[in-house]
Amino acid sequence: MSRLAIVCLAAVTLSGCIGDDNVLTSPLTAPRPGLEKDPTLLVATTRLPVGDPPKKPWFSSDRAPDLIYAQARLSPPSGSFIGSSGWAITKVDSVERSHAAQAFAQAAFGRDLLLYIHGYRESFETAAASTIDLSEGIKFSGATGLFTWPSAASTFSYVADRESAMWSRDALEDVLAAIAKTPSGGRIHIVAHSMGTLLTLEALRMLRADGGESVMERIGAIVLAAPDIDIDLFARGLERLGPDAKKITVISSTNDRALAVSSRLAGGIVRAGAADRDRLEALGVRVADASEFGSGIINHDLFLSNQEVQQVIKRAIERAR
Repeated sequence: MSRLAIVCLAAVTLSGCIGDDNVLTSPLTAPRPGLEKDPTLLVATTRLPVGDPPKKPWFSSDRAPDLIYAQARLSPPSGSFIGSSGWAITKVDSVERSHAAQAFAQAAFGRDLLLYIHGYRESFETAAASTIDLSEGIKFSGATGLFTWPSAASTFSYVADRESAMWSRDALEDVLAAIAKTPSGGRIHIVAHSMGTLLTLEALRMLRADGGESVMERIGAIVLAAPDIDIDLFARGLERLGPDAKKITVISSTNDRALAVSSRLAGGIVRAGAADRDRLEALGVRVADASEFGSGIINHDLFLSNQEVQQVIKRAIERAR
């Protein structure tokens, strides 16, 4: 296959971005929904705001000089009309630039936090929509947060997006450290997707190196959905995390076509999210193999599109409480 053909295939498939044997079938509990009680999305971002105060589309794909904290005020779906729209952002306020990480920690004070880190080709609005869908899908009862980095939201921005994700790792570490060091705070449950899993693994590795075990105690479940990470790099990152690697659940799929293209572009090195279950379990992480649930063309966002796979996240969080 020619390089041009590979790039074109990547443009089509690299978009948007299980180990217990009974991981998809065990019974569930039903905690009180969080967004229904407090329809606010906590935002930490390295994106540049659109206007002051921010106006739709709220945050751009440009890099902000420093980490920014904000709150996205949400309106719930009407639920009474066929074809009615879902959750919507009505405004973004409470913008804090000078002490953003501390402001985020204060907003989540006393509550468990679900923090989502998105993948490649995502705008702020699509990343926010995925965060809301995830929180609502698992009926998370605490605060819901989004860490969003300046993806170009373009089909052909894969390399640029990877650089922007890595550029944002210090900011993500700052957010996690600020929350973890806040007294009387809850547990931090992290869900990362695709390219966002590399950013997350790097930030966690740095967090453990800088803060030690005491900081990592506040980290609850870590779910890496379809991780777009070189399998050898993934193994090395887990080594650096030490015993905290046991907190990680990988949602994998051997028929994830987006990761197949990513592997081809990377010289044939398999991506962690497409590796065999046995290979991943040998690294000391839980594995949720979702291959049998991937009946679509791409199969890269099963944690959002498939309810049974989505419940893997719910169970991981329940185990970590």
